[in-house]
Amino acid sequence: MKKSFQDLLASHSLVLVDFFATWCGPCKTLAPILSQVKQELKEDIMIIKIDVDKNPTLAGRYQVKGVPTLIAFKEGRQVWRTSGVLQKQAIIDHVTKAV
Repeated sequence: MKKSFQDLLASHSLVLVDFFATWCGPCKTLAPILSQVKQELKEDIMIIKIDVDKNPTLAGRYQVKGVPTLIAFKEGRQVWRTSGVLQKQAIIDHVTKAV
């Protein structure tokens, strides 16, 4: 059974959502950085990638105006948000401080 987006946000204590587009250069730069974040935080974080072109309703619901946009959720509630590319340690510092 597929989980809904809301179920995924609530299913893990820390979820980082990457709103991206396939045509976006900075999004391509951010992808390997997010892989490094996942490697460092391991099971403490779930990272979900949302293509804004394939999911415009979801992007609209979270008022994503530009890509990449990162939104961190704790137990289903938004706790941090940024747009643009950040380095690995900056992302880790922000999301761990937010929780």
